[in-house]
Amino acid sequence: MWIKDLSLSAVVAGFVAVLVGFASSVAIVLQAAAAAGATQDIMASWLLALGIGMAATCIGLSWYYKAPVITAWSTPGAALLATSLQGLTINEAVGVFIFTAALGVVIGISGWFDKLTRLIPLPLASAMLAGILLQFGLSIFTSLQSQLLLVGLMCISYLLAKRFMPRYAILWVLLSGLVTVVLQGQFDYAAVTLSLTTPVWVTPHWSLSALLGVGLPLLLVTMASQNIPGVAVIRTSGYQTPVSPLISSTALSTLLLAPWGAFSINLAAITAAICTGAEAHPDKDKRYIAGIAAGVFYLLAGLAGATVVALFAAFPKEMIAALAGLALLGTIGANLAVATAEGEHREAAVVTLLVTASGISFFGIAAAFWGIIAGGLTLLLVNGLRRSR
Repeated sequence: MWIKDLSLSAVVAGFVAVLVGFASSVAIVLQAAAAAGATQDIMASWLLALGIGMAATCIGLSWYYKAPVITAWSTPGAALLATSLQGLTINEAVGVFIFTAALGVVIGISGWFDKLTRLIPLPLASAMLAGILLQFGLSIFTSLQSQLLLVGLMCISYLLAKRFMPRYAILWVLLSGLVTVVLQGQFDYAAVTLSLTTPVWVTPHWSLSALLGVGLPLLLVTMASQNIPGVAVIRTSGYQTPVSPLISSTALSTLLLAPWGAFSINLAAITAAICTGAEAHPDKDKRYIAGIAAGVFYLLAGLAGATVVALFAAFPKEMIAALAGLALLGTIGANLAVATAEGEHREAAVVTLLVTASGISFFGIAAAFWGIIAGGLTLLLVNGLRRSR
């Protein structure tokens, strides 16, 4: 019975995952909508559709597999759309979403993605994830420079809580940040208004140039930058959840909700790490509650729509950055340990980490994909040369 597995730490982990996910990239989603000429009502509808889709997949998949399966929108995909939808109509944009989602369903059902992920050694997957998360760890200290008191108190709260109440460390970080922001008068109350979001249907139009020029890159970016790291989070956290149903389920939810603005629902990577670590619950078999909690908060955030955007914008960006970084410190350390544990894979893992952390991008495909490619080539060449000696 799920009620017996309910814990405050898991619920908090789910909340922090949603908070970090929305606050860190909702502006990019709105930029993507604006690039297609979306009105304010349609922008809010995008958030509602994404919230419903992420809620359904988080709750359903976490409940079914008893693992913290966290889904999210594709932030790199949104960034791609923000620069690629210029000149297209909102109807053509929805056509692109449907096309990309349909291909994702085929990839998931066929098992092609599962076969691909089995070819990636665990140390390289861990190194890629550490490279993705590294910037979030660094953001703690870059934020400290501009908000010394706020971030400093959050860091002290984290260290003290890790010593005396490690299970609730992130809760204390969140509370200390909220209290400090309010007492310093940094919370912008005037920017927050309460309203519910109304869904807006957009009839899809089909353009071959848009499908090929935007749809295929969106598919590649989503698979390379979201689903591969997302699977790495699940695997490195000790869960053996089958991959193909996860890919097909998230793609299907995108397909169904695309006319209302769901451009890409996929496995989460960064926010998933918040829910799969020991901070969510010491017992890994009870962390699925964090996935269900995240789904509930996604639904509430989607229903709130524009209110959520205003609320997150009312907090200082340094607070959100520090919260994310502190929540991911343990995960960064664990993945670094796995990445460098085996001498045979160490050089390739370091290359994977460095390329991923560099943020390079070729052909519109983000660094996580190229990190795996670079690490795989390093592993093949170095180990091949060693065996030939």
